[in-house]
Amino acid sequence: MIRKIATVLEMIKVQHSVFALPWAFAAALYAAGGIPPAGKILWILAAMVSARSAAMAFNRIADARLDAENPRTRNRAIPAGKLTAGFAFGFTLAMAALFVVSAWRLNDLCLKLSPAALAVILGYSFTKRFTALCHWILGLSLGIAPVGAWLAVDPQRVAHPFPWLLGAAVVFWMGGADILYACEDIDFDRLKGLRSVPASLGAGAATAVARLSHLAAVGALLGAGIASGLGPFWFGTAAAIAALLAVEHAIAKPGDPRRVNQAFFHVNAAVSGVILAGAALDLFAGR
Repeated sequence: MIRKIATVLEMIKVQHSVFALPWAFAAALYAAGGIPPAGKILWILAAMVSARSAAMAFNRIADARLDAENPRTRNRAIPAGKLTAGFAFGFTLAMAALFVVSAWRLNDLCLKLSPAALAVILGYSFTKRFTALCHWILGLSLGIAPVGAWLAVDPQRVAHPFPWLLGAAVVFWMGGADILYACEDIDFDRLKGLRSVPASLGAGAATAVARLSHLAAVGALLGAGIASGLGPFWFGTAAAIAALLAVEHAIAKPGDPRRVNQAFFHVNAAVSGVILAGAALDLFAGR
């Protein structure tokens, strides 16, 4: 069982929860006007990790057949026989249940919205079969995080622009990053009739689309700062993220998996760290 759990954690890349968590905590800080209560922080953390774990495990189940046929992914846990689809499905159900419990513990609004959130994060796994918009739907599954964290702390201010613009920044940031990552699978996606921007447009045009998506992400960050009257630390944060995204595009070279992985995982982890650091500086040092 310990071996299976270790394999599951590797399968879902639990360490990459760092991508969305800082954005959620940044929203929670602004919603609270400081540090939220410890109970809120713990249940937000539980909701975030359980939602992502459910989504990743379900994705591996949905794509098991395709993963077995793709040279890049055939060594993943299910196609390699390290885990059964049934075990992964049981893990998915457990994580989905933990997510709903976490939402219930946060407040009634979060509980009511939890089925919609699960529909998005689980439904993403099928989108590549019928739309090239799949990259931004992946972004949406992460963009839910800052909106949900804001509502967890302050459900009365649903209409405040900050969490929605922060969520939009996540949608375009991760959508652009996923386009770059998908350049690794152009030939396989075309062979299997899967939809992606690289498969539809080619690597060169797809890279241009990813740049535009990242420009939109930076624009959303600037919009969040303007609409909320934030200070220079926030706008410095937006500038730093713009620079990191420029580095990501300089590093990522379609056809070189090592460089694509370095751009996707390392640079985007840095982006997430910068957003949380910038939010903390704006709140606690800049005011």
